[in-house]
Amino acid sequence: MAENAYEKMVIQWFPGHMTKAQRMIEENMKMVDGVCEILDARIPLSSRNPDIDRLAGEKPRLVILNRTDLADPAITARWREYFRKKGFAVLETDAKTGKGVNNFVPAVRSVLKEKIAAYEAKGLVNRPLRIMILGIPNVGKSTFINKVAGRKAAIAGDKPGVTRGKQWINIDKGLDLLDTPGILWPKFDSQEVGEALALTNAIKADVLDKETLAANFMLRLRALKPEAIEQRYKFTPDPEKNGFELLEDAAKKRGFLVSRGEYDIERMANVLLSEYHDGKLGRISLEAPPEE
Repeated sequence: MAENAYEKMVIQWFPGHMTKAQRMIEENMKMVDGVCEILDARIPLSSRNPDIDRLAGEKPRLVILNRTDLADPAITARWREYFRKKGFAVLETDAKTGKGVNNFVPAVRSVLKEKIAAYEAKGLVNRPLRIMILGIPNVGKSTFINKVAGRKAAIAGDKPGVTRGKQWINIDKGLDLLDTPGILWPKFDSQEVGEALALTNAIKADVLDKETLAANFMLRLRALKPEAIEQRYKFTPDPEKNGFELLEDAAKKRGFLVSRGEYDIERMANVLLSEYHDGKLGRISLEAPPEE
């Protein structure tokens, strides 16, 4: 294995409530007019459940690229075009600050204009529109719903899988949202997807080896945005070093010394993952759209 190659990790995720959640989504799909899918703007593909296309069928779709404040704006613009070409309406938001959230109701009405016209033709002028909100765990779904509703309507928490059952939430102007539990597919086909989900806190980093995750992330940073390492950790990443050696370089710069001249790699791994999660490394997207 080359010195700077990614370390291999086994990632499996089999939470029992995911299957139950998926069944519930299938059963309730016929009750809604459209589907809103909330994605993490840093990892739009990894944060998409591939089953959702099948589950949603022909329902009108709105894709929300959330956490745009943490993503590279140039790459987010490319993702916006990627999803529009697939026929989805796209909205960019930062649910935490509320940026872009006010555009949600107009976007829903635009996506469902044919449905609205059909209801009005039947004389159902005041019938509320019903939208199912889908998203993987900890993508900011509950925070988004609370911002749209203008009140604490959904339980929000900075840990995966806080929402358990479904709940209907009434929004002003004749709009009902069906909140659903965050669902992940049961097993990741690629290590890259699993790592992306762990780096953005969609799955607990504890299910992986944190030091290996952080070492591999150092390699990603060196490839994607080496200036983030230079600015935050005050060293230029050596192109010949592996991820663990880069972690050690960062630990030296931070003064994380343990006994006998050794540096605390575990502490540095935790700091690196935490600082990425908090946006302290800058706006870094981990995925770009596939080439057309």
